[in-house]
Amino acid sequence: MEQIDRLRDLGLFDSRVPRYTSYPTAPNFSPAVGASRQDDWLGAVDPGVPVSVYVHIPFCERLCWFCACHTQGTKTLAPVEAYIEMLEAELALVAARLPKAVRMGRLHWGGGTPTILPPPLIHRLAAAIRAAIPPAESCDFSVEIDPTLVDRMKIEALAEEGLTRASLGIQDFDPVVQHAIGRLQSYEATRQTVDDLRAAGIGSLNTDLVYGLPHQSEARLAATVEHVLTLAPDRVAIFGYAHVPWASKRQKLIDEAALPGDRARVRLASLAAEAFETAGYRRIGIDHFALPGDGLDRAAEAGRLRRNFQGYTDDDCPTLIGLGASSISRFPQGYVQNAPATHAWAARIAAGGLGGSRGHALDHADRLRARAIEMLLCDFRLDFAALGPGAETLRPEAVAVAERFGDLVALDAGGLTILPDGLPLARLVASAFDGYLAAGGRFSRAS
Repeated sequence: MEQIDRLRDLGLFDSRVPRYTSYPTAPNFSPAVGASRQDDWLGAVDPGVPVSVYVHIPFCERLCWFCACHTQGTKTLAPVEAYIEMLEAELALVAARLPKAVRMGRLHWGGGTPTILPPPLIHRLAAAIRAAIPPAESCDFSVEIDPTLVDRMKIEALAEEGLTRASLGIQDFDPVVQHAIGRLQSYEATRQTVDDLRAAGIGSLNTDLVYGLPHQSEARLAATVEHVLTLAPDRVAIFGYAHVPWASKRQKLIDEAALPGDRARVRLASLAAEAFETAGYRRIGIDHFALPGDGLDRAAEAGRLRRNFQGYTDDDCPTLIGLGASSISRFPQGYVQNAPATHAWAARIAAGGLGGSRGHALDHADRLRARAIEMLLCDFRLDFAALGPGAETLRPEAVAVAERFGDLVALDAGGLTILPDGLPLARLVASAFDGYLAAGGRFSRAS
């Protein structure tokens, strides 16, 4: 039997499991944990340890059909300006609850399309964030950039505000694929954006690609990879397209008949991975690649790689403060998500309260399983000794995994390892340690 047939029989194509950017995952959040807990947990932040800050900008001039993020379209800046005003109000509310000495170690603007902001709004938002949570001496500032909605003036404004890393969405450069997903973006426009970023002194660049898109073939993806390599990004993410039209209505515009089949998806992922590894990138976890010396590479080498809502990260801040509609805050005590709908979030802020609408308070079992899942997806090994007290309570799950996946994993006294041939099954293996999976939730396919 071919290896791909074995992976199929083990559930790679049929299983739908979380991506585990948090544990428990968002479908398990409850309204019982909301703004009140958010208030308490903000006040309990350790002022001696820097925090991460995530700012969600949900607006786009175009709504890409493949996207499942919380976004909304706009052709004018009026709703964007009103949103920035609400962000300023939220920042003031958060700052009033945080201990005064708290500093910001990481800042990320995500979307949506953060580069929908013109320079005056870029400066206005950055100033409000600094005033609320002053940056630490060394603060990493990253922004998601749409090359079709950015220019040199916006890039210079971001650079003036301390931008250290730019994240460029690409998906696929082939025009046939782009038309099929409602996202037109030329290589030339992307190349110009990269040149402008380099000229502005931005020292780190990462790009996002997607496999499994409609009409995507091996030749088309290979050409996209070749183009990306000419941009010389420091890191690359290659995500599998998650077709979840029940969660993202715009995906109904995508012709399902044009999506690559199961075997084709696996070949596309393998092709891209091999190309980047051949070009000198190191594989990081299940879907990232980094040049030697990049922060992700150093974190993976030192065993400090982590996962958060942006994927793999070297961010070791224990607290992540999410700002804006739908954003999720992570505290040592648990998670709190702001109201997903922009109008609902804004109403909470306008009333003088925090934006939290649901969340989850972590207990010891949650923390244990969260770290076990993170280990498996970051290091491909669950180390019982490193996991600490209570680790042995997870051995029955490890034994069950070994029985199910056979020689694709290795179980010994010290822990469980996913072997190279079993890496495509990493999310499936991790899901065996999910204590909430049986409670429901519809997720993307494991491949």
